[in-house]
Amino acid sequence: MSLIKTEQLNKTYDVGDHCVRALDDVTVNINQGELIAIIGSSGSGKSTFMNMIGCLDVATSGKYYLDETDVTTLSVNHLSEIRNKKIGFVFQGFNLLSRTTALENVELPMIYSSISTKQRMAMAKEALSLVGLSDREAHLPNQLSGGQQQRVATARAIVNNAPIILADEPTGNLDSQTSYEIMELFCKLNKENSKTIIIVTHESDIANFCERIIEFKDGKIVKDKEKINL
Repeated sequence: MSLIKTEQLNKTYDVGDHCVRALDDVTVNINQGELIAIIGSSGSGKSTFMNMIGCLDVATSGKYYLDETDVTTLSVNHLSEIRNKKIGFVFQGFNLLSRTTALENVELPMIYSSISTKQRMAMAKEALSLVGLSDREAHLPNQLSGGQQQRVATARAIVNNAPIILADEPTGNLDSQTSYEIMELFCKLNKENSKTIIIVTHESDIANFCERIIEFKDGKIVKDKEKINL
């Protein structure tokens, strides 16, 4: 059963007198538990596709099913609820609050929920433990390395136990060694915690950590292949 399914998904933008087709009849199936890289040059449509499946933007036409729910028919409030419950986001720039501790940053997605303060703290501690930062709970972002900040961001993405992690260039601001450590963390979360992880990247060595690589060009999927492990 597909966790994520799109059918002839299109996204167009009017730029002056021109219509730009960012996504062009994109049809794809993604199953629960997959680890996928989305690759392509700048302007290929990969980030637009990520925004669509992350319920951050709506399609011009076509269908998008998330866990068999037709997302294209939902209200803004319902989309927000889905993002909070089913999708965790990791960004290139970490997006941590600078005057807030690692633990408090991880708690942020739960602040406006009905979860008690005690339970919220326990869940944040567990998420930090999963990413190997139990000893950095009280540290501010500027007291952490880039890799540690990305681990905090990843803990924040999984704290609500969302089944899907969408990572947009998560290693873009990191050196090679730290990038590989972050990818190893994603692989661990995929294997041991059954997370479906989709990573947008322009780096081939990062994409090679993934089991499946989907390539975009001019808004279309031009290649979709599973990596063969020898």
